Amino acid sequence: MPIISNKGQHMPASPIRKLTPFAEKAKSEGKKVYHLNIGQPDIETPEGMLNAVKNIDFKVWAYTASEGTLSYRKKLTEYYNKLDYNIAPENIIVTTGGSEAITIAMMTCLNPGDEVIIPEPFYANYNGFACQSDIVVKPILSYIDNGFALPAISEFEKLITDRTKAIIICNPNNPTGYLYSQKEMQALKELVLKYDLYLFSDEAYREFCYDGRDFISPMHLDGLEENVIVMDTVSKRYSACGARLGCLITKNKEVLKAALKFAQARLSPGLVEQIAGEAAVDTPDAYFETVNKEYTHRRDVLVNALNQMDGVFCPNPGGAFYVVAKFPIDNADRFCQWMLESFSYHNATVMMAPATGFYSTPGAGQNEVRMAYVLNSNDLKSAMNCLQEALKVYPGRVEAEALADS
Repeated sequence: MPIISNKGQHMPASPIRKLTPFAEKAKSEGKKVYHLNIGQPDIETPEGMLNAVKNIDFKVWAYTASEGTLSYRKKLTEYYNKLDYNIAPENIIVTTGGSEAITIAMMTCLNPGDEVIIPEPFYANYNGFACQSDIVVKPILSYIDNGFALPAISEFEKLITDRTKAIIICNPNNPTGYLYSQKEMQALKELVLKYDLYLFSDEAYREFCYDGRDFISPMHLDGLEENVIVMDTVSKRYSACGARLGCLITKNKEVLKAALKFAQARLSPGLVEQIAGEAAVDTPDAYFETVNKEYTHRRDVLVNALNQMDGVFCPNPGGAFYVVAKFPIDNADRFCQWMLESFSYHNATVMMAPATGFYSTPGAGQNEVRMAYVLNSNDLKSAMNCLQEALKVYPGRVEAEALADS
């Protein structure tokens, strides 16, 4: 029998989705499953975006330009220039979700065997995208004790070799919710310029910054015009994950020229999605203000509940809609599976993502779990009650003294 490729064998499974069969089995047994494992918001998609789809009147569902329709790119330019990105439509390549923006950026800027430094824990699919492109991920640990702040620049420099070509940041961060400061971004700028690196900036959660804190993009930092590639998506901003619509943005003309060839190879982004995306740019500010208040409330419900549990520690994130919490458990993968297979409270259980899948360093995140606060506050409270009871009886519970010694 033919065998699959080495790449197929090494491609990592998603920590966000790999426990789905256990969740489906729990549902088939009549259990309610609170899904905190995946960043699928329950916030309604803006009405204008949905209406644009309902009112489509084209006669032929045709290809679009490989870089995206000019009308959509012009509209996107309005959005980004309100944020002081100072770009033109030709600085944008529309992609099939943020995922394609990441893969095109990697294939355009990095050769097989090149190294990319990523603060971890990081978005799990970076590992998968790197595997697809034969790129080497060099992880640099951030720590839960200081809320997953950017590691010291000296730690980055220890990892830089002749094969280092880029740094990837996700800001606000998935999975930690950490929001990088002006000082941290300035330090990254100096590092990137010193070693002439690309800085990939994943900005999927730009709109979700809390407590009056500001979002800083490398696009706001002078002198990085040739180094920065922004990777973005409409999925989270407009609660439109199923639209699969994103974009790559850069002022580097050589990158744009090469990236367009990869975009041409996959033909074009979807026409209907771009119609919806164009309408989305006109979403009133009031929509985002309401959503921001809602997520701030949900964050507070979740973080407060977690930190009241015996043996649990959860930093208070400054953005996105995720937390990574440290639990008194022996193994996050085992615990998350046990929750679905063997535990219920009032005939309900909780699906979470083991944080191990968000690390590249072997053994990291063994007692950490990522949760997405994408459910309404009543469901979050019920999920936290369920989780609290589960931690009391989990067979692999580890007391604080043992965790401190590990």
